[in-house]
Amino acid sequence: MKPGIFSLSIDDGHPADMRMADLLLKHGLRATFYIPMRNCEGPPVLTPPALRELSQHFEIGSHTLDHRYLTRLSIHDALTQIHDGKAALQDMLGKKVEGFCYPGGKYSPLHKKMVQSAGFSYARTTRNFYLSAGTSVYDLPTTLQFYPHPRTVLLRNFISQGAWSQRRTALGVIGHEADWLDRLTLLIDYAARSGSVCHLWCHSLDIEKLGLWKRLDELLRFAARRFTAPQRMDNIRLVAAAVESNSLI
Repeated sequence: MKPGIFSLSIDDGHPADMRMADLLLKHGLRATFYIPMRNCEGPPVLTPPALRELSQHFEIGSHTLDHRYLTRLSIHDALTQIHDGKAALQDMLGKKVEGFCYPGGKYSPLHKKMVQSAGFSYARTTRNFYLSAGTSVYDLPTTLQFYPHPRTVLLRNFISQGAWSQRRTALGVIGHEADWLDRLTLLIDYAARSGSVCHLWCHSLDIEKLGLWKRLDELLRFAARRFTAPQRMDNIRLVAAAVESNSLI
């Protein structure tokens, strides 16, 4: 059986990302942080010194220039958000940025082409209930969000996002489990046992507001027990492993 993979994405670049980084380092886990240079919705973002410190330990991806939903923009403005966000982030970090994340998970086939033309190696979505890296490097899916969603919300997402044959295994794993943390634990354990991908994502701001740091600490401790060091990947490594195995194009 092939080894499983555990990956974690953190979106929006909130200053609480530094607390997230401390937890990840504590458990020896990799992760990818997707950062806008500014957040048009109001929350603060990491300062340049903090961002450079974060980049010493973790992959940093772009989340547009101002955290703008691409589907609400003109073609010109969408291009600006994608290209200028990448350029500004690279200038700040002094290194190449490989990954991109669509704000709000909102994008179209045209936006995928824009991301590719900007020189990104891959793009992450918010599509859930996947236990793989998907089939396209510019449509990287996730398994589930670290957030106390009620089961009804998850079922609506499952129905509305389609591709049910690719996603029904993950839905079956969580079954009728009512507790949201137990659902995540089941998915982590299944991926480790079956040689699948468990790709969780979250917002540090949500964890801060809801007081979920202790619960996140417990879940990350469990993930570190279930996956060995080579199995703990950031998203650029996840994509590379999937391409090598011919599951991604």
